[in-house]
Amino acid sequence: MANLRTAASYARTGNIALAQMEIEEATATWKQLATHTPFPHPPYAPVALTEFLGRGGERLGAAARALDSGDVVAAGRELLLLRRSFHELRRRSGLYGLADCVFEIAPAMDKLRVAATHYGEHPAPARAEETIASASAFRDRLQRCNDWARADVADTSEFRRLIDGAIASSTEISHAAMAGDGPLVHRYLIELQSYAQLLDFRFG
Repeated sequence: MANLRTAASYARTGNIALAQMEIEEATATWKQLATHTPFPHPPYAPVALTEFLGRGGERLGAAARALDSGDVVAAGRELLLLRRSFHELRRRSGLYGLADCVFEIAPAMDKLRVAATHYGEHPAPARAEETIASASAFRDRLQRCNDWARADVADTSEFRRLIDGAIASSTEISHAAMAGDGPLVHRYLIELQSYAQLLDFRFG
């Protein structure tokens, strides 16, 4: 998963060569997983795991081909679908942790981005409701992830900087929207997107 997160980050920034290296490492590991004899009592149902590994290998191949052709958008899409299928497998198997919670931050961030962008086109306190609601939902998701973090992670300076900074900025973007300050809303939106990407890159 670390290889997939890193590859997605490199693809997003257009660094194709480094993304390809991460994909190659992920593919090698994937082949080992696919041929590994299952443990006597695995957390995943054998059929579900076999299906996941098979389709995941196909998606890795599709991502690699997309990178070879320079299509970073398609590569990013395949990687996202692969990561999503992994978290869905974990949910179906009754597993959930900080990485799953952090992965779920992205949809909340997308809703906030859309709301804040629309607000920026016509900033006024009367139009702030959608941005405030989206920021509140995003903040709730961040707080939930904070609660899911194990003590050895929650107490690290890196996690605290990212999660506390994101929570604070999600409050400030609401205040900026209520004040009708479009440029400030935009500034906090950029900041929050950065926090969300870093949380995903490090803890997703």
